[in-house]
Amino acid sequence: MSINPFEKFLGSGFYTGYIPFASGTFGSVAGLMIYYIPGFEKPIILIPAIILFTILGIFIGNKFEINYGKDPAECTIDEVVGMWISLILLPKKFYISIFAFIVWRIFDIIKPAPARQAEKLNGGLGIMMDDIIAGLYTAILVNAILILKAKI
Repeated sequence: MSINPFEKFLGSGFYTGYIPFASGTFGSVAGLMIYYIPGFEKPIILIPAIILFTILGIFIGNKFEINYGKDPAECTIDEVVGMWISLILLPKKFYISIFAFIVWRIFDIIKPAPARQAEKLNGGLGIMMDDIIAGLYTAILVNAILILKAKI
């Protein structure tokens, strides 16, 4: 099953998946850069983008896995989505975004349960789900820290 140029572009997180080192980190940076497009942080834009890219990521991820093997480094659309999820409802301030980015990368690397188990799912679903879970953990933690900080 071949991957067309558009699918390569999206599936590789805007070609970050073809960077020969730290492709997941570069995919996350791409997601963060898109987040800084004016207005993109608004839930009415961000949430539909997450849903759309998740659906595309599952479909395209299936093709990437057939062509490159299990959860290939070339497929970084999952990092883009995970980064966006990490930023949900956060104030759009650079230092908060960088903190969320760092927390996101840690959760994406260590994959706390059930993210590690989700990664074992077949195809695009497995590619996407562990990053969705890590992104949710990041969003919950960073939002909780900001709420607690505001109360102190």
